[in-house]
Amino acid sequence: MKKKYFLVLVLLLFASVNAQIIKFPDANFKAKLLADGIDTNGNGEVEVNEAQQVEFLTLEASSISSLEGISSFTNLRALSCNNNQLTSLNVNDLINLEQLSCDYNQLTSLDVSSLTKISYLTCGNNLLTSLNISGLINLQFLLFDYNQLVSIDLSSSTNLLDLYVGNNQLTSLNLSGLTKLRQLYCYYNQLTSIDIIGLTSLGTLSCEYNQLSSLDLSGLPNLNSLSCSNNKLSSLDITGLPNLTSFQFWNNQIKTIDFSSSSNIIELEGGQNPIEFIDFSYLPNLENLWIGYTPIHTFDLSNLKKLKGVNISNCPNLEYVSLKNGSLEDLTFFEDLSSLQLDGRNFSNCPKLQYICGDESELAAISQKISSYNYANCVVGSYCSFTPGGTFYTIQGNNSYDSNNNGCDVLDLPAANLKFSITDGTNTGSVIANATGSYSIPVQAGTQTITPVLENPNYFNVSPTSTIVTFPTQASPFTQDFCVTANGVHPDLEVSILPITRAIPGFDATYKVIYKNKGNQTQSGSINLNFNDAVLDLISANPLTTVQTTDNLSWDFANLLPFETREITVIVNVNSPLETPAVNNGDVLAYNATLISAATDETLTDNSFTFNQIAVNSFDPNDKTCMEGTIIAPSAVGKEVHYMIRFENKGTANAQNIVVKDMIDISKFDISSLVPTSGSHSFTTRITNTNQVEFIFENINLPFDDANNDGYIAFKIKTMPSLTVGDSFSNSASIYFDYNAPIVTNTATTSILQALGTQDFEFANYLSVYPNPAKNLLNIAIKKQIELTSISIYNTLGQLVLVIPNAQQVSSVDVSGLKTGNYFIKVNSDKGSANAKFIKE
Repeated sequence: MKKKYFLVLVLLLFASVNAQIIKFPDANFKAKLLADGIDTNGNGEVEVNEAQQVEFLTLEASSISSLEGISSFTNLRALSCNNNQLTSLNVNDLINLEQLSCDYNQLTSLDVSSLTKISYLTCGNNLLTSLNISGLINLQFLLFDYNQLVSIDLSSSTNLLDLYVGNNQLTSLNLSGLTKLRQLYCYYNQLTSIDIIGLTSLGTLSCEYNQLSSLDLSGLPNLNSLSCSNNKLSSLDITGLPNLTSFQFWNNQIKTIDFSSSSNIIELEGGQNPIEFIDFSYLPNLENLWIGYTPIHTFDLSNLKKLKGVNISNCPNLEYVSLKNGSLEDLTFFEDLSSLQLDGRNFSNCPKLQYICGDESELAAISQKISSYNYANCVVGSYCSFTPGGTFYTIQGNNSYDSNNNGCDVLDLPAANLKFSITDGTNTGSVIANATGSYSIPVQAGTQTITPVLENPNYFNVSPTSTIVTFPTQASPFTQDFCVTANGVHPDLEVSILPITRAIPGFDATYKVIYKNKGNQTQSGSINLNFNDAVLDLISANPLTTVQTTDNLSWDFANLLPFETREITVIVNVNSPLETPAVNNGDVLAYNATLISAATDETLTDNSFTFNQIAVNSFDPNDKTCMEGTIIAPSAVGKEVHYMIRFENKGTANAQNIVVKDMIDISKFDISSLVPTSGSHSFTTRITNTNQVEFIFENINLPFDDANNDGYIAFKIKTMPSLTVGDSFSNSASIYFDYNAPIVTNTATTSILQALGTQDFEFANYLSVYPNPAKNLLNIAIKKQIELTSISIYNTLGQLVLVIPNAQQVSSVDVSGLKTGNYFIKVNSDKGSANAKFIKE
């Protein structure tokens, strides 16, 4: 009998032990559990008591097709079974589960309604057509994107914070009661409307790729990210979203958006809309912009100082872009290079693009990008505005000359064209005020020192001697007037001649005689102009002459005040080649102006001015001329030379703004000595980057008709005293008419030579002239390889009487207009210079 009881006991014990082992039909499931050390007693099985010890279980990417047996893990709090082959999942017995991730499986339905403790659920990238989350009152994070759901009941989940329902087939989405919701991603559905009113905690809304025709964004003060692209929206009001930083609205029917309350936006994308204008001035914090495929004509991004990336490609009507955002302004010297990178710009497929305005430091990079698009008609420049981009501050004021020593007041005359030096202690630039004495200088934040710089500093005292301004500590604009008074007695006048037009044989030519009081004494005197009356006939003079004789005109003047400049306009008719004496192409017309006053002038050398003008048959209306000619004597080295740059509006509309840019060779010129002497219109001058001079004609509206479309700027500058015989100095300029490509003038080259000078090669070895004597034409024959650059004819007194500046293709010289006698022909070439004697019969 005892043996029978023992046998029963053994059988019961065996059955009990066998009941503790969990059955796993899926071998991969069991293998994963064993590999993760769930089998704590090492018997190769997973027993119930072992399963009950597990709170967190990760079964990802293990080729599991069934989780049968998972119900024994009754204390499980977190289960992740992503990336498997599950077609069904029953976790209803896991009542302690708080987190469940079953993404990337083949589930068609999922019921987790019994898991009332769950706060985190993701089941994306399945085949779900049914999801039951009713009763999940603690759910905070729900993701079921990339499924096939057409509806979802969220009414129990009022504690939801983050909701991802994208890439389903939802036609409606009831969000009522979800007042704690922070993020909503419902992209790629079939939603025709979405009600988010009352979701005051919402920070992110992504509802792109739906069928929305309207979207009410009112009452969402915390929304910082909005993406509503690829819908059917025709309007969108974002004025109630003050914290919006990222906004995307691609591919809708939006024609206009008010950004006036959107100053915090950092990223903006919104192409493929019929929008024609965006006011970017409201978006100072914008860093990345992508607005393509729109009919916009103009992008003004000049206020976007933080801009890093720009993509405005595929805008078929785009004509103008301003990227001048204050990276390194010509005049606002004190700013580091912008972070806007070349790779961050895209202007492709904008065939009508005509002008891109950028900061001076970025023009090369922008030009390189434009060149890669083969935009032959697109101009890149910095003269879209004379107001710097980005944040800047203004120092302004008026300069007056206190002629009666009672303090500067409104009755005193302006101290015209006063020069200022601007420095922050590291960088330095210059600005020259206009003829009215007013100035305005934009600068960057920091401490700037502004110091007046006089042409003759020992003639005058200036109060204050300088001013120091710190921005933004001090308010902008900061006004500082300067008062100039006489220092001692210094009479000093100067005179110069400007050819307003070229001298063309048979036509009228216009000249200006400019005289200025650069001393500190009011003066009176007379001006004389001498010229060859035999070949030049006076047409008019304004003002009328005081005395007129053959070859000489004279004007008396009175009470010429310090800083005052006056002009005399003279028009003459140049003899034609058919008149006697004839004037032909290349002939030299000599003018000499002298100034006489009662006082002894301190600088007599500039009381007279000689100008030899070469008669031409044709010319470029935009040119540059050195008034001293192509040759100066060694004695003139270190003294002033005078330049005139002429421009003509050949367009079809008035030119509002014109800038003449001149890059000065500081190895040949003393740029600190540059002084503007005259201009056709009001202008200001700025000098930056050591050698860049800009004469700015702002808002002059230069007409385009032939009678009124001309202008000019004239200045003087000293050559470096280190120049020697044989050296030359050259200068050209670029002329900018509004948003057009610059017109580059000729290069005016002047050599330092004696009249004929030392010969660099033997004339007869390379060239011969015939006939000699010559009556009409003097032919030039080339014996050896040589390239002529210019030809000059001198009389026996060493006076230049004829010049041909561009002689590369010249084989003869017309000497018919020369008087009978001996002459020298001098050639400049790639071999140097040489001369030969000939006789004119």
